[in-house]
Amino acid sequence: MTEVVPAFRELCLRCRRPKSVCWCHALAPVDSRTRVVFIQHPREARVPVSTCRMAHLSLPNSELHVALKAEGSARLEEVCAQPGTAVLFPSDSATDVCAVSAPPAHLVVVDGTWANAKKVVEKCPVLSRLPRLKFQPERPGNYRIRKEPQAHCLATIEAVAHVLERLERAPGRFTPMLSVFDAMVERQLDFIEASGNQTRHQRKGRLRNSAREDPLAPLREASGRLVVVFGEANAWPLDDPRRPLPDEPELIQLVAGRVAQAEGPGRGEAVFTSLLQARRPLGPRVPLHLDLPREALLAAPPRDETLDAFQRFLQPEDVLVGWGHYCADLLEADGALRRRFIDLRGTIARLWNERPGGVEVLSSRLGAKLPEGQGRAARRLSALLHVTRAVLDGRLTRAALISEGRKAAAP
Repeated sequence: MTEVVPAFRELCLRCRRPKSVCWCHALAPVDSRTRVVFIQHPREARVPVSTCRMAHLSLPNSELHVALKAEGSARLEEVCAQPGTAVLFPSDSATDVCAVSAPPAHLVVVDGTWANAKKVVEKCPVLSRLPRLKFQPERPGNYRIRKEPQAHCLATIEAVAHVLERLERAPGRFTPMLSVFDAMVERQLDFIEASGNQTRHQRKGRLRNSAREDPLAPLREASGRLVVVFGEANAWPLDDPRRPLPDEPELIQLVAGRVAQAEGPGRGEAVFTSLLQARRPLGPRVPLHLDLPREALLAAPPRDETLDAFQRFLQPEDVLVGWGHYCADLLEADGALRRRFIDLRGTIARLWNERPGGVEVLSSRLGAKLPEGQGRAARRLSALLHVTRAVLDGRLTRAALISEGRKAAAP
C-alpha cells in the first residue's frame, strides 16, 4: 500500500484562500453610505470561490455573519430591529432599488444558493418581516467559472455593487470593487485551461479514498447491531402565507427495522413504526407526500410516547443507519438521537466515487419489491433494509450491478 502524504497549502488568513491563489492584492475598497450586513449560509462559507467574503472585504462599511438565521445573534437581531433596514431578496412584494427615494441605513444580503437563501429569509421571522428590495441587472454577470440558475443571476459581489450604485445614485462608483472578482475569475480560468478543462471535482475524483480506506468497515463491524431508520417531517411550502413561523421541519413519522432479523432472546422486535403528534399545524401537502390519510396524522400519539417506545425498541449496542442525515437531524431535534449513526448514502458514494441516487431506485435495481399502500415511509424502510443487506453481502459493488443489469437485459 502506497503511503499517502497530504499536500498542505499555506492559507491567506484574510481571504482564506491558498496563498498561491490569494486575491487580496486586487482588492479596491469602496466606502458606502449604506451598511451592508452579509448573512452567509454555512454551506456557502465552505465553497472555495464564494464571493461573499470578497464583497465584505471590498466594503469597509459592512459586516459578515455565517449563520442559518438571525435569531440567536444579538447583533443580527439588533440590526433587523432598527428602522431603515431592508433585505435584498426578490419577491412580488419587493421594491425595485431604482424606485427607492433614499438608501436604507442597513441592507441585509443573504449569500447562498437560491434555495438556501430563500429558506434563510422565509424561515426567519425577523428577516421575513423586513422590507424587501430587488433589482434587474442590465447585463449578464461575469461568473464564468460557476453555472448560475438563470442568465440574470449575478455573483454576490456583482449584485451588491449593482444595488449600491442605484441606491446611492452613483453610477460607476462601486465598479472598482469588481476588479478583484474579475481577477479571480481569470485566474481560475487559467487553472482550468492548464488542467485540460477538467473541473476541480474531476481532478479531485482521481484522489478520493487514495489511502485505500474501506468505507464499509463501520458497517461490517456493527453488522449484527444495525437498525435502519427513516423519518417523515411536517413542513410547509415556503410560499404559503399561512405558514407558521418558525417552521423548522419536525418529525411526525418514524420507522425502523433491524438488518439482522430478530432471533433468539433479547433481540427484540424486527420492525418499529409509529406516527408522532405534530406540534404545529399540519402542512397542507404533508398527507400527499407521506401517502397517508390526514385523519391518521391528526390522530397520532403524543411525541414523548412514540419517542420513548422507539428507545425501548432499540438495544443498548444498536447502531442506526440512514439514507443521508435528514432522519438523524430530525431525531436530534427531539433529543432522540442517542446512538451512533451511519450515513449509508455517503458510504456508498465513497465506495463508488459517485452519488448513488435514490434508495428506492437503487433497491429496485437489486430486484426488491417494495410494499404498496402502506405509505412512503414503509416503502423507503423496505428499500433501505434491502440496500443495507446488499452492501453487507457484497451485491452492491458497481461490477455486481452492471452484471445484474446485463442479465436482466438478456433475452
